[in-house]
Amino acid sequence: MTADVPRGATDRPALTAPALGEGRALVATAVWAGLLSGVPSTAEALLRGRDPLAATRAAGTLLPGRRRRPGVVAGAAVHTGMSLLWTAVLTPVLRGRRHPVLAGAVAGVAIAALDVGLVARRWFPSVRALPPAPQWADHLAFGAVVGACARRHRR
Repeated sequence: MTADVPRGATDRPALTAPALGEGRALVATAVWAGLLSGVPSTAEALLRGRDPLAATRAAGTLLPGRRRRPGVVAGAAVHTGMSLLWTAVLTPVLRGRRHPVLAGAVAGVAIAALDVGLVARRWFPSVRALPPAPQWADHLAFGAVVGACARRHRR
């Protein structure tokens, strides 16, 4: 005998909006990754006697109309938005990886190539003026933290 299966039903799970718990985990991951990813550039700036908020101010120039007006609040807003975006992109991919922290770090370097190496350096002079190595390290740290959180929150 066969069970009655509704027309069009499959063995695949339906695509639905994430559960509330998943949304909270995603936001928590973005917060941790966003905060901890600034450690490399902040530490480097402090060690060299530079402004530790220079990268935050430079990020503010990515907002429309602020290209020549860097600011900490605008930079924090950009950083928050970018952290949420990249966390939402990376988390589902990294959950299924065998080594999500390493995969996240590699993804962070790839994001740096796009964000820092191509887009920001080409069109945003305030970002171009920053030392590149700490910015790349921040991105690597971001990806690693997202990977660590993705491993912890596997289904």
